[in-house]
Amino acid sequence: MSDRAPTAGARLRAAVEAERPLQVVGTINAYAALLAERAGFRALYLSGAGVANASFGLPDLGVTTLNDVCEDVRRITGRCALPLLVDADTGFGSAFNIARTCRDLIRAGAAGMHLEDQVSAKRCGHRPGKALVPAGEMVDRLKAAVDARTDALAVEGLDAALERASAYVAAGADMIFAEALKTLDEYRKFAARLGCPVLANITEFGETPLFTVSELAGAGVRLVLYPLSAFRAAARAHEVVYGAIRREGTQKSVVPYMQTRAELYEVLGYHEYERKLDELFGKSP
Repeated sequence: MSDRAPTAGARLRAAVEAERPLQVVGTINAYAALLAERAGFRALYLSGAGVANASFGLPDLGVTTLNDVCEDVRRITGRCALPLLVDADTGFGSAFNIARTCRDLIRAGAAGMHLEDQVSAKRCGHRPGKALVPAGEMVDRLKAAVDARTDALAVEGLDAALERASAYVAAGADMIFAEALKTLDEYRKFAARLGCPVLANITEFGETPLFTVSELAGAGVRLVLYPLSAFRAAARAHEVVYGAIRREGTQKSVVPYMQTRAELYEVLGYHEYERKLDELFGKSP
């Protein structure tokens, strides 16, 4: 019997089996990951848009690099043990680059990654103007990687999207990220057609209605993703707090909405760090 700890990928697969459907929540940094863990989630997600928007102040238009994503992955997985699913966009290049993307994300601690079947100059999955590579080219991408995402529904329609997804599964995709679906019946058709878990991306202000977990479970969905919900709420909070300080010359009116110092320290385990310092350097409490 091996006493080796399960890999990040094995922990993600175990989470998919343990919670049906598995709620996967977006975290833009390590502290957000700790808060998500405390809330009871079993799996986390790092969005390509989250990296671009939050870490670099850029739009999600393929501007950031593999190294940018890996750095955020390392920071999150270095502090939180929950399995992390990572948006790998279109793989950051051709077949050899995609193989490197997979290897580097594994080394950084990612539990899984998904690839898109858009052209390299990609767009947000819920925006118009998307263009797809031929299905055969996406199959080639999958031969160098491990997971798949299809944007085909919005471009080619349901039947073509199902054909693509079936080809991706045959090429080795473990799961299918079916983007911008609009009805539960469409999810049912994906789940019934494919022999692998289907992920529903329940992002706000997009094409997909905000279906509940129970509704998606009834449609056969196995993973439910909330990629940027907390980030959007935090961004609004930044606007409110900055506006109040600038307008009122004090933060008094918005203090009730803030996490306290004591709550921050509790999340971080701050006092344990202090105790460790005291032990190491012989200081009295």
